[in-house]
Amino acid sequence: MRIGKSLYVIFTPKEERNITLIQIGLSACFLIGVSLYYYIKSSLENKKEIPVKWKLNFAFMTTIMVVLGLVFPYENARGLWNSYIVYIIYFVWGIYILAAGYVLRNTIQKLIAKSKECTTSEIWLIWVYAANLLIFIAYLIGMFYLYLVGTITFSIVFYVLLIFFMSKKNREVIFKELPEKYASKKIIDTEAELLLKKLNELISTKVLYKNTSIKISHVAKEIGITPHKLSQLLNDNLGKSFTAFMNEYRIEEAKKLLQERKELTLEAIGFEAGFSSKSNFYATFKKVVGQTPSQFQQQFL
Repeated sequence: MRIGKSLYVIFTPKEERNITLIQIGLSACFLIGVSLYYYIKSSLENKKEIPVKWKLNFAFMTTIMVVLGLVFPYENARGLWNSYIVYIIYFVWGIYILAAGYVLRNTIQKLIAKSKECTTSEIWLIWVYAANLLIFIAYLIGMFYLYLVGTITFSIVFYVLLIFFMSKKNREVIFKELPEKYASKKIIDTEAELLLKKLNELISTKVLYKNTSIKISHVAKEIGITPHKLSQLLNDNLGKSFTAFMNEYRIEEAKKLLQERKELTLEAIGFEAGFSSKSNFYATFKKVVGQTPSQFQQQFL
């Protein structure tokens, strides 16, 4: 709605503009921040239903904008809108962006510190938040300097996120690997120990790590638990994601091949160990081992 309003203003002569459309575009900004906040909060907390107080708050804010627009339409009260209402809209938008950032702070810290590997869903949330923050800053700049900046930023961000979302691989996991607060549902130690033993036996026996397209749902089904529970098991008891867990097996296989199969190229060893690409193999090996594959192999030549 906001992009449409901006394009309408830019490409329509001032005397021909429909003021109601401009008012609707401005009013929509009032709900961007709160929508972002509730989206991120519900994703991180795995909300299955929208809480009543969220609905009431959203309805209250929507009612405020509708009533305000009817009582003080932009066409008859431009001074009021440009001097007060627009600033209130942007202030509320900004407050909710700060609140959303606070809710997302642990995920952002995890990405920066690289203490644990972020899931695709977590990266998606960070992208969405960063995009909204960038849009907000662009529109603030547009209020005082160049109006077109906000529209261009909004459009670019929209298409970048759309491309990320339209990737089948990303789309399949964005809504399936959302982090949970596991504390209240922690797997008891005896059960966790048995599951981990069963998991390691399965991975080793069937050499599942060599399957570059292996998914957590497939492995979970093999050991008789849900993907959610397997993710919880790995996070709570090993402190790592499913991808990091599988990569450890691949790294050990690669180390073995580097010592024993010197006739193979480094790229071939990476694929043989289960990595999907040469770059992924090199980056993961260096991160885990502290050496590049070639540096590691030199010790055994």
